[in-house]
Amino acid sequence: MNPVPDTVHPVLAQVTARIAARSAGSRAAYLARVSAAASAGTTRSGLGCGNLAHGFAACAGPDKLAIRGLAKPGIAIVSAYNDLLSAHQPFDEFPAWIKDAARDAGGVAQFAGGVPAMCDGITQGRAGMELSLFSRDVIAMATGVALSHEMFDGALLLGVCDKIVPGLLIGALSFGHLPAILVPAGPMTSGLPNKEKVRVRQLYAEGRATRADLLDAESASYHSPGTCTFYGTANSNQLVVEVMGLHLPGASFVHPGTPLRRALTEEAARRIVAIARGEQYTPLAEVIDERAVVNGLVALLATGGSTNHTLHLVAIAAAAGIQLTWDDFAELSAVVPLLANVYPNGSADINHFQAAGGVQFLVGTLLDAGLLHDDVRTVAGTGLHRYRQEPYLDDGTLAWRDGTPHSLDEAVLRPAERPFAPDGGLRMVSGNLGRAVIKVSAVAPQHRMVQAPARVFATQAEFDRAFRAGELDRDVVVVIRNQGPRANGMPELHGLTPALGVLMDRGHQVALVTDGRMSGASGKIPAVIHVTPEAAAGGPLAKVADGDLVRLDAEAGELDVLVDTGELAARELTDNPPAETEWTGTGRELFAALRRSVGPADQGASVFGPVTPEHFGAPTEVSVGGTA
Repeated sequence: MNPVPDTVHPVLAQVTARIAARSAGSRAAYLARVSAAASAGTTRSGLGCGNLAHGFAACAGPDKLAIRGLAKPGIAIVSAYNDLLSAHQPFDEFPAWIKDAARDAGGVAQFAGGVPAMCDGITQGRAGMELSLFSRDVIAMATGVALSHEMFDGALLLGVCDKIVPGLLIGALSFGHLPAILVPAGPMTSGLPNKEKVRVRQLYAEGRATRADLLDAESASYHSPGTCTFYGTANSNQLVVEVMGLHLPGASFVHPGTPLRRALTEEAARRIVAIARGEQYTPLAEVIDERAVVNGLVALLATGGSTNHTLHLVAIAAAAGIQLTWDDFAELSAVVPLLANVYPNGSADINHFQAAGGVQFLVGTLLDAGLLHDDVRTVAGTGLHRYRQEPYLDDGTLAWRDGTPHSLDEAVLRPAERPFAPDGGLRMVSGNLGRAVIKVSAVAPQHRMVQAPARVFATQAEFDRAFRAGELDRDVVVVIRNQGPRANGMPELHGLTPALGVLMDRGHQVALVTDGRMSGASGKIPAVIHVTPEAAAGGPLAKVADGDLVRLDAEAGELDVLVDTGELAARELTDNPPAETEWTGTGRELFAALRRSVGPADQGASVFGPVTPEHFGAPTEVSVGGTA
């Protein structure tokens, strides 16, 4: 195993130190709270007899005796299983494997609770997508319900997709005195190449392919159990949390339905029992610290991962009392090189990334470059260097060995000294329209500066009608507003991409500006997203009119509407977000309270708000969402 440099990159050190200083009060208050919740023996030993009897009433045989006996660690299984999501269907078998492995290791596992898991692929462009981001915080609350029974000494969190992993982590961090391991299910095998899928989508948008053609292409791409293979939020989740030390090393991208996937799942059960017993004891609150958060952010930037993590990492950090800002993203992005070329940044999929060396090579080259903190605690033990190792089966027995020291395909994955680009794939832009995020890793340099007249829409459907009518066949900055958290839950707007791609391919200057989301699916389109303050909160985006010149310079980090500030402020609003009486159907009315309480995008778009000492009744000088 290669030695780890004694020092880290100075910018990495500076950003980490700044986060720690900014978060000193809130982090100390969080750690004090979770420390107070820790117990000397098994958690359930403090329960009354009636409480405990309810806890093992449905158990049988040795599990009932183990729980009643109070000595063996109790492990909670919290699962996002359903068989609607291809990525989560494999979790069906996991609880039985986990229970057997935990029992053999001297613990007892119980299925503590299920959490919802919606498929963004199914709900794209539909009303249900307006519930997607809110579902993250519902999942966090459901995780809290599952762990609230005071029966457990550790947790296994089964989840993969977009909002599920962040939600599980946010919920589990309220029980940060307990150790926890995230358990993934792995990606499906490669299907129709992503570029071919995009080609058919664009043909369909132009009316040159039939619905049958499109459905054939989509079903050849999304074809079996497992995570979708493009590098969107689901696969970004897996990579980021592994580099944060929350998976077993090498667990992220092993296919479901394989002996290695089962072995890793069973080992997660054995490992959580060992940790809960006190072997290399690593409660979740100590795994997720400032250094781990920075490590996750570096991994995201180095791979051109999903823009959704400009929300999710902020919200996860806040749940641990850590105040992460978009300025931290921007400062790190300037020094973290882009090392991966996975769709939508390139033509490869996540299986090609894994075959080229995967997370293990990525961790190794970033550690060697001083761009990751090695001195962290992980679920595998102390030191991120453990994640240079890859799992394999040695005559049926799970073991780890050093991963490849060289990329096996530099068209997909490169060392830090030969990157695809010298800086990360995410940029922050700001100007008189507010602050926003743009993913440039898939955008050609000649398309990163756009100045063109705005065409303003309130909905995706309005945009689609204008495109089909030929009204957008020119240089244009498409503005779609009232898509932020307070407006309608901040849906993803993937459905815009094919039409915008058609306009770009016709030779036009094209950009998108929105307070909504795009995940990683904007691809070659310069898409300015998460505009904050959002239009529904009185942001300047609400006053942009058709024909206003909008200027985007992603290289310089600038976003402006070229209108006199006084004139812009004096304009009357021409559209508004839906009223509560209008925001109904498909279950949306059930989420009205979350819509009213949600925070801005740059604070994680969370209904919980940043965790500060005021949450715990402690005195503080830390402002809400700000700096000390």
